[in-house]
Amino acid sequence: MILGIGTDLANIDRIQAVLDRHGDRFRNRVFTETEQRKAERRRDTAGTYAKRWAAKEACSKALGTGLRMGIAWKDMSVTNLRTGQPVMHVTGWAKQRLESMTPPGHEAIIHVTLTDDHPWAQAMVVIEARPLAAT
Repeated sequence: MILGIGTDLANIDRIQAVLDRHGDRFRNRVFTETEQRKAERRRDTAGTYAKRWAAKEACSKALGTGLRMGIAWKDMSVTNLRTGQPVMHVTGWAKQRLESMTPPGHEAIIHVTLTDDHPWAQAMVVIEARPLAAT
């Protein structure tokens, strides 16, 4: 069953302007070290950050809270599998919120997809509750 859906659209040029103006202060407040390492290795650094920004916004919407009620930017982070598929990780209050919305006997699966076409970066998050296998 679907527990939540969220989407967000971010302007890559706006993210670049924030990076230019606030630099490490912005990066360290919003992105995990792993996310920063990934973005700084990419040619399109701002696009990589913008996709992750959009993913965090989309995840917070799928959790049904937006960025309020104690969810911090770094409570949500995006990594990639070796295939390139993005994976959303939640910690802190975001993880608590996810656990509270997951019905008993189910596990929560967070699906995330990212795309960009300059100047836009987009993310969509779907949170699924999957029944646990009977043992």
